[in-house]
This record gives sequence, C-alpha cells and structure tokens, in this order.
Amino acid sequence: MGRMKRPILLYLILTLAAICVRAQTPAPPKAAGLDTAAIDRAIGKSGQVMPGDVYRVAFPRSDLNVTVGSVKVKAGFALGGWAAFKANGSSAVAHGDLVLTDAEINPVISTLQQHGFEITALHNHLINETPSVMYLHFWGQGSAPTLAASLKDALSKTRTPMSAPPAPTGTSGATDDLAADQIQQAIGLKGTVNNGVLGLSQPRPETIQMMGVTLPPSMGMATAINFQSTGNGKVAATGDFVMLADEVNKIARVLRQHDIGITALHNHMLHGSPDLYFMHFWGEGDAATVASGLKAALAELKKP
Repeated sequence: MGRMKRPILLYLILTLAAICVRAQTPAPPKAAGLDTAAIDRAIGKSGQVMPGDVYRVAFPRSDLNVTVGSVKVKAGFALGGWAAFKANGSSAVAHGDLVLTDAEINPVISTLQQHGFEITALHNHLINETPSVMYLHFWGQGSAPTLAASLKDALSKTRTPMSAPPAPTGTSGATDDLAADQIQQAIGLKGTVNNGVLGLSQPRPETIQMMGVTLPPSMGMATAINFQSTGNGKVAATGDFVMLADEVNKIARVLRQHDIGITALHNHMLHGSPDLYFMHFWGEGDAATVASGLKAALAELKKP
C-alpha cells in the first residue's frame, strides 16, 4: 500500500470508530411533550428530567442562613424550592413549592396571581427555625415557557439565587461523617447524596391527580426523607410523609414513639384525588436510631 493511502485508511478507521461510539452513547433523557431548552431560557436556569416525563427545576435557598436549634440547615436538606413541569395535551402544567421569608410571601403570591397561577397551600415545614421560613405551593397551566417566565418573575420578588452556588472549597466535620450507607441499610431505601444531604423517597401506589392531571411521584407525590450530619456521628432528618386519611394517626403515633417530632400536618393540593395529607417531621440523634424510627413509620404506608 502506498504512503498516500495509509493516512486515508487511518482517517476512515478513526471516523468509523467515532460514529460507532456516538451510536452507542445513549441520548440524553427527555420529558415527552416539553421543550426543556425553552423552559431553561425562560426561567434562567437548567433543570433535570425526572421519571414520569417531568422536568424539575430546583430553587435552593442557599442565600439563607437558617438554624433549627444548633443545626445549621443545608439548602438541600429543608430549603429546596422547586417547580415541576409536565405536558398536558398541547399545553403544560407546573406544580411545586417555593421557600420564602415572611416579607417575600405576599409579593410572590400577587405576582403569581397576575400570571394566572393558583395558590394551593401556604404553611410551615419546620418549627423553631431562625429566621422563619414558609413554603408556598402553586399550580399553573398553559404554555411551558410562559409558565417558566411567570415563575421567574415571581422569584424576582425574592432573594432566591438563580445561579448554581459555588462549589464548596472544603468539608467540615458536620459533613464528613454522614453515614449514608448505614442509614440506607437501616431504613431499607436507596437514595442519593448531594452536597452532604442524603435524599430518600417512597412513592405511593395510587394514581394521583390534581385538577384532573395525573401527577407522578417526582411532582412531590412521594414520601420524602432527607438526612444531614450534625457532627460526631449524629444526624438530623426531615421531610414529609404523603398519606391517606386513615394513615395519618398511625404514622403520627409511630413517629412520636420513636421521639421524632411532628412539625406540620396539612394538604399541598386542591381538587386532588385521592385526598392526601402531608406530615412533616424532624428527628435528631444517632443515625441508625433515627433511620429505624422512620422505617417503622414507613411500614404504616400502603405499599406500591
């Protein structure tokens, strides 16, 4: 083979190899019926495709310095606002909740109302926190980019950061010893660790609807449990149980029997089916002990 032919053959081999690699690389996940790039442009930040064709954008309040007792609350632990988008025929719905200071609540409500959103709940998730924070749940229907732009306008009435927080430059003792594997084994669920917070969830078995639209677990319809280290092998845990009426007091009794505090009981939805209640909790102590108490409460939920 001549010298001129060898580089051509090598080029062809490399080109074919690159094509094969691209063919074998899975396409990024998509949320059916949603132009997620348009949502990103309208809201000013990127989200994540979740199971059930849901596109979820997070709004962690990393600007707030919130404590509960001696625990400094991480943004991803209990200060994580979010909006979840889902296609609904030729349009879309948006559901979620925003973490707000007292002064931000009514300006945000007024702005959402101006854009045709409905308020489905306003309440606490924590108790004895400093400063006080509240949680505003909302519902919107229409064009997904328009919904996203409306939410951006509402968030402009707050100090919610719209860019990713800077990566931590180091770790503290309170994050080094989060016993994620031990907690997952004790509670019987698998989750993920993000910025020092272990997130776990358990979906409900029913088909859940609001305003006639089916909501997957990723739209806030799953029991959610978060853990963060408080140092010296101890943890704090918070989240909410998603319950039918007959499960409410069964779970409340189990939580208190395991010294886990109940911080709120309320609804997050309007015109929901089935009728669901949300019980928020706070536990502190040995990781395995807190996890075991939450596992006992989870056993009272109807299983998938």
